[in-house]
Amino acid sequence: MTVELRHHTALAPETRQDLLNVYADVRAPLLHLPNYRVDVFAERLDRHAAEPGFELVLGYDGEVPIGYAYGNTIEAGDRYWKRMTEPLPDGCTEAPALAIKEIGVRIRWRGTGVARRIHDELLRHRLESRVTLLVNPLAGDGKVQRLYETWGYQGFNAQQPSPNSPRLTAMIRPIH
Repeated sequence: MTVELRHHTALAPETRQDLLNVYADVRAPLLHLPNYRVDVFAERLDRHAAEPGFELVLGYDGEVPIGYAYGNTIEAGDRYWKRMTEPLPDGCTEAPALAIKEIGVRIRWRGTGVARRIHDELLRHRLESRVTLLVNPLAGDGKVQRLYETWGYQGFNAQQPSPNSPRLTAMIRPIH
């Protein structure tokens, strides 16, 4: 298996569609929930793609899109920080950070290291010093959060981004 990783800082129609196809496959068991519907994700994706520092890494096995990670730069005052359930320590938001908004890999390629490769490729050229992400602590009976912990992330707060969203653990780590 040779996986090609492609960087995007804007969403061409074919790139957007490839990402939506992978998302629909990755999130198939959850698509009946309002916050996970493909059309709701597409609206979030379009909003995220218009925000500063947007970057997407999309992985392909041949011509088949198999996984992705994307995020954007967040600074002090960003709604990402404002949604935390607990007060943040002084100075926590002074330096810009990369907020990973989504990571997903199709089932056939899970457990092969593809998710980590896509994640690391997303971070490789970033100028921010820290990266943060949100994870449902119940995903995979906690396996997803434990995986992120093996990647160096530590839980530091929580969010419930919308009324239809589960309570998510906010995790953070240095980029390099």
